[in-house]
Amino acid sequence: MISRFAPLAALCCALAALPVMAQTPPTAPVVAPDRAGLVRVTLTTTMGPIALDLDAHHAPLTTANFLRYVDQKRFDGINFYRTMRLSWGTPEKPEGLIQAGTRGDPKRTLKPVAHESTSVTGLLHKAGAISMARFAPGTATGDFSILVSDLTSLDAHPDAPGPGDNAGYAVFGYVVEGMNVVRQIHAAPVSPTAGEGALKGQMLAPPIKIISARRTKP
Repeated sequence: MISRFAPLAALCCALAALPVMAQTPPTAPVVAPDRAGLVRVTLTTTMGPIALDLDAHHAPLTTANFLRYVDQKRFDGINFYRTMRLSWGTPEKPEGLIQAGTRGDPKRTLKPVAHESTSVTGLLHKAGAISMARFAPGTATGDFSILVSDLTSLDAHPDAPGPGDNAGYAVFGYVVEGMNVVRQIHAAPVSPTAGEGALKGQMLAPPIKIISARRTKP
């Protein structure tokens, strides 16, 4: 049985490889900002709102998956529970990501969504990107990350040498308002003891609640 922390562990392992992972250019062009196909969703948190433009044109499956959670109000009351702070970041220029989601709660979690690779979509792991947490490709459900900084090693690297999972994670949109809230969550207190394995010391204490997630107008 896959642990409810499996998507977190997989993401943590990818981040651990940041300094050495090959930086293979994506095979798809980087997507230029465009309102066509974008769907605005606002996460209202206890620290303030975070507005996201989800790209239904370039990442239709992942966007539709996320919108099912939004429209069915499955994200109402969940938490940002994790902050990944990379060692080379500073308070003035933080590095890493924050993570939220259903954490495998059977009352909230829907079926997995097919993986949409960054090498196909052209949506890359830049600061402000929203990306699905997963174990193996095609196992992502209701957990997601928002990047505080660029993390190109989370992109797909299909030509990287050696064995392993080079499929990357699925980006499907970007923060358009509220990066200050993202950074505040990233800097929030953590428990020194909570978390399994490499996640120890990364769990927010207390977690930051998402009061509601709704489609909103641009």
